[in-house]
Order: sequence, then C-alpha cells, then structure tokens
Amino acid sequence: MTIKEAQERVDAWIKEYGVRYFSELTNMAVLTEEVGELARVMSRRYGEQSWKACDPRAADNGLEALKEEMADVLWVLICLANQTGVDLTEALRKSIEKKTVRDEARHKNNPKLHKL
Repeated sequence: MTIKEAQERVDAWIKEYGVRYFSELTNMAVLTEEVGELARVMSRRYGEQSWKACDPRAADNGLEALKEEMADVLWVLICLANQTGVDLTEALRKSIEKKTVRDEARHKNNPKLHKL
C-alpha cells in the first residue's frame, strides 16, 4: 500500500464507520497518547523497564504490541494529514530531499556514529 492509498483508505473508513474526523486538536491529543503507548512498549522491549507479570503483551517481548502501537501512531498521523490537506507522499519526499542536502556529509563525519 502506498502512502496515498493509506490516506485514501483511512478517509474512506472514517466516512463509512467513524461518522467524521475528530477535531484537529483532539487528534493531536490522541496522537500524543498513541506515541506514549509506543514509548511504553519501547521502554520495556529495548530499555531498562521490565514487563509487569500480568501484562499479556510480554509473551513475545512486546513485538505484536510494537506493531500495533506503530500502526496506531500512523493511523492518527494520517487522519491529521487528511484533515489539514497534507499530501504525506509529497511531504515525505521533500523531507528526504531537505535532509539529503543538509546532512550529506554530517553523519558520515560524526565520529560518535562510528563507535559501537
């Protein structure tokens, strides 16, 4: 699925099942909440925090939870893009171009990145 197709599918879903988009501010709050949920999974899977014994997401060390939370973040980001008229394909293309020009040698010349 392309980014454009994802934007179209989310929009179609909202129109069929969601009644309407939440307001932009509500979706911004939801995005923040979803990023927090992703952070919780990341801190347990890759960081120093441990899973609670009663947490069913611990079974596969949070791999399915990681996928779910990343998808939730993407969903809400797509909703915000749709609401605000942002073409995420074009926005991402421009972002890659900007970073390529700006950081062409920056990371290659950063000795901190060459340490293991």
